[in-house]
Amino acid sequence: MSKLTDAPETGEPPSPAKPKRRVAKKSDLSSRELLLRAASKEFATKGLEGARVDQIAKKAGVNKQLVYHHFSSKEALYQAVVEQAYARIRAEEAKLHLDAGDAKEAMTRLVVFSFDYLAANRDFVSLLTDVNFHQGRHFKASENLPQLHTLLVGMIKETLDRGAAAGQFRADADPVQLYISIAGLGFFYFNNIHTLSSIFDRKFNDKTHIAERRAHVVDFVLQALRPD
Repeated sequence: MSKLTDAPETGEPPSPAKPKRRVAKKSDLSSRELLLRAASKEFATKGLEGARVDQIAKKAGVNKQLVYHHFSSKEALYQAVVEQAYARIRAEEAKLHLDAGDAKEAMTRLVVFSFDYLAANRDFVSLLTDVNFHQGRHFKASENLPQLHTLLVGMIKETLDRGAAAGQFRADADPVQLYISIAGLGFFYFNNIHTLSSIFDRKFNDKTHIAERRAHVVDFVLQALRPD
């Protein structure tokens, strides 16, 4: 991702360059990877309760028995999908290099990325909604996911401390509360985009409104972090 210049505290933030990513061909993937890809779509669309193992296997182009060979059960497959989804976003966040350069620029990169990731990955939004419908039990059962989020909070805290030392951020900002706010400002928008569009008679799903919301979110977070 290209480096973003310091965004003004009001106005639209710069648009990050979209990285060119090679899309793996189906023939390049293992049966386990094929199942995870198909299951991700099915669970995001139909949820844990509505998704069927035979349909997942069919869309993956593999024998149904391979589901139980790799994952033992539909619940185990669902948990693997959840773990993969969180691991992917955490891996992309690590590439932002929040520890490098100006703290305000780093925070802008994080807010922009968080919003753009949800805009580009609507299945992730749907999957997280279903995970919470099941009270997050698949997250709690994971041995890996809590550590990933601990690392993220540590990166945010270091950025906040660096910004506070430079006089850019308030000194009392809580990294966990900040992360929840950043994630929530984008998640609520995309999770409720159709009802919001009907309520306010606006096409919130078009590029213009998404760009307006993105600029508002960045400005909102940076304003909240300003020192008194």
